[in-house]
Amino acid sequence: MLKWTLLGLAIVFEVFATLCLKASDGFTRLLPTLGLLVGYAAAFYLESQVIRLGLPVAITYAVWAGGGIALVAVAGRVLFADPIGPATLAGMALIAAGVGVVSAAATT
Repeated sequence: MLKWTLLGLAIVFEVFATLCLKASDGFTRLLPTLGLLVGYAAAFYLESQVIRLGLPVAITYAVWAGGGIALVAVAGRVLFADPIGPATLAGMALIAAGVGVVSAAATT
């Protein structure tokens, strides 16, 4: 249970950092730039702890990346009015399916 909680937190920090990347305006704004540095550092640290606790790298990275992609797309829509069209939704569904396949294959 701990490794999944830490992985969830890693995803949250990665999403935060990615949103700060947009807000940093090419690293020209100090606070968002600091936020992205702290966010990515925390995300990678937490991900490393999940791997240390025994979750296979393939599952860790698939869930981290897939969850991050989906949450960034939704947050980008809400915060920055980024478009999410049918192709984007289909792509996110394929990513979710891929995460499921990787997870299932890694546990067999």
